[in-house]
Amino acid sequence: MRLAMLGTGGALVTNCYNTCFALTENGEAFLTDCGGGNGILRQLERASIDVRSMRQVFITHRHLDHFTGALWLMRMIAYLMRHGRYEGDAFFYGHDEVIELLRSISMSLIDAKESRFIGERIHLVPLADGEEFVVLGHRAVCFDIHSTKARQSGYSLFYADGKKLTCLGDEPYRECERKYAEGSEWLLHEAFCLWEDRERFRPYEKHHSTARDAAEAAERLGVKNLILYHTEDDDLPHRKERYTKEGLKYFSGSLFVPDDLESFEL
Repeated sequence: MRLAMLGTGGALVTNCYNTCFALTENGEAFLTDCGGGNGILRQLERASIDVRSMRQVFITHRHLDHFTGALWLMRMIAYLMRHGRYEGDAFFYGHDEVIELLRSISMSLIDAKESRFIGERIHLVPLADGEEFVVLGHRAVCFDIHSTKARQSGYSLFYADGKKLTCLGDEPYRECERKYAEGSEWLLHEAFCLWEDRERFRPYEKHHSTARDAAEAAERLGVKNLILYHTEDDDLPHRKERYTKEGLKYFSGSLFVPDDLESFEL
């Protein structure tokens, strides 16, 4: 299985794409979040991920930088279906509020000749807290991160020999997530800025954290590999070096601060 970071930035970045990533295995793809617009189609193309291989999409919450790209992706899949160029069905997952919003907007904005596939071959599937689903043939479990900002879901994916990958969405780790995050082979955690820059960027006011906070949480959880994403983009050329340096002071595992389109073998 391979993980490709399609975007690594927060909501208001302009020098990179909004945070989203794809898992690929055996010619099929699973996307987590879609960014804020039709740039998702460009990022998939640049990552050499064919939209026709996109079988499943998980949307963590309704914020623009995670949600609205799903409409463009859905439209493209429906277009391909209409022209006989997409085999099988596609599944979009999220909690019930996200799914109902996606259904309402897509049916309003996507032309009828393509929106007719929604519910027929494009399935909008609500997932409850603790509910299991299947990702690329592997067991996964959805969980509520208990956000106080906007209802949001994360998930753990059990992908090989008991190993798991856990996505915590775009807010800091909370103790209620321990049973999902603890012992993860890979943990994806937001890090809006550096600890040293916290007065400047005020991450806590935005319900975000610093690289130090994320690293300390991962260390407590016994995580082996930590990916930091959903950052500011003020000093993008030096982000990897600076975030890695701060994080490794507090985390003894392998730490990754990817650029857009960087990928990892799991």
